Order: sequence, then C-alpha cells, then structure tokens
Amino acid sequence: MNVIKTDIEGVVIIEPRLFEDSRGYFFESFSQRDFDIDVRHTVFVQDNESSSSYGVLRGLHFQRAPHAQSKLVRVVSGRVLDVAVDIRVGSPTFGRHVAVELSADNRRQIFIPRGFAHGFAVLSDRATVQYKCDAFYAPESEGGIAWDDPELAIDWHVDGDRVALSPKDARHPRLSEADELFDYNTDYYGEYNER
Repeated sequence: MNVIKTDIEGVVIIEPRLFEDSRGYFFESFSQRDFDIDVRHTVFVQDNESSSSYGVLRGLHFQRAPHAQSKLVRVVSGRVLDVAVDIRVGSPTFGRHVAVELSADNRRQIFIPRGFAHGFAVLSDRATVQYKCDAFYAPESEGGIAWDDPELAIDWHVDGDRVALSPKDARHPRLSEADELFDYNTDYYGEYNER
C-alpha cells in the first residue's frame, strides 16, 4: 500500500496496490502487518457501514476518552468528501482539517487517529461507506462539532440548502464552545487504551 502523509501529523491517506486483468481486479483492503509497520500499531475491533444519498452529511463526530476511537474509512460505492478535524487542545494544528475525496473508483482510505473529529458528505447519488474503529461504540462518550462552524471553514462541496443532517448532528456546538476535547500532550493510545 502507498501511504500519503497529509498536512496534519497522524492523518494519512492510503492507496492500495491494485492488480487488474481481463477478469477484473484484486486488492488487499487491509493488512494488520502492513498497517502496523507503515501507519501505526492499533487493533481494530469494530467494522461499520452506512449508506446515504446525495447531500447527507454525517459529522463531525468523536468519542471522548477513555473510549476515543481511531478510524480507517473507505467508500465501496459512490463518492464522499471525508474530513478529519484536529480537536487536540494545544496542538499546533488545532482546529485545522484534512479533506479528501474517497470513492469506489479511487479506492483511497483515510486513517483518522484518536483526538480528531470525523465527518463526511455524500457527493454522488448514493454512497456506501465502511470504516474500522479501534474502540467499541460508547454512546455515553459521544461528542460532536458543528459541521458549518465558520472557524473551521470546511468546504463540503455540497450546497448548504442540499445538506441533510440528523437532528443530533444539527445541534452540535462550534469548536470554541465544545467541552471535553482532547489534550495534545496526552497519549490516548497509552494511558487511555480501554476497548
């Protein structure tokens, strides 16, 4: 796999090695061994899948410690704009984001470490997103940031009047108003390693 660093340390884009011939194609979508060597050691414990129509925006979500999650996200049909926002207080990139188009055609994946909020907007008529998490879903630890926070200045590539949100996502606070964020100087893979 080809690992592409982004402007924010820890957030990486992964491109698989694709083998094509007259029968179709094959690629390895995940290898624990290669991931441990090329990205970071983490053990994924839960796989999720969602299907959404154009304009659906899911996010920006995170889970607070001790249930903080890393995510490895890919699209198996359609295309989305996937976004990771640094919400580690004290980080030199606090409040900055990485946005990447993931699609069934480009087969890219994005790794989002603990300490980041995550969201995506559907750019095709329909999209199916799959993602691995390295901690189980814990509803009592849910957190969120407003998708349209002007300080984040995220261009979701969807007209605002076409954005479809869940009631919960419509109520998230701006980053400056959010509480219980992450601390840049805390190792959420060591001190907080509960599953």
